Amino acid sequence: MNDKKTNYWNNNLKYVGILLSVWFIVSFGFSILLKDYLDSYSFAGFKLGFWFAQQGSMYVFVIIIFIYVYLINSLDRVYKKEKDN
Repeated sequence: MNDKKTNYWNNNLKYVGILLSVWFIVSFGFSILLKDYLDSYSFAGFKLGFWFAQQGSMYVFVIIIFIYVYLINSLDRVYKKEKDN
C-alpha cells in the first residue's frame, strides 16, 4: 500500500515540477530574458515580449491549471483502479 502512495505522490510531484517549469519559462524567460528578442514580433497589435509580460503568462497559468486538473484526474483513475483490484 505504501508503494502505491509513494508512486502516486512521485507522479504528482513530477507533474507539478514540469508544469511549474513551463510557467517559469513563460513568465520569467519570455517576459524578462527574451523580451528584447520577442519585441521584434507583434501579437494582437502589441509587442510579443510586452504581451507575455502583461497577459501571456496569466493565460498560460490558467491553461496550466486545467492541464493539472486533467492529469491528476487521470492519475486518480489509474490508482483507484489499482486500489480496487
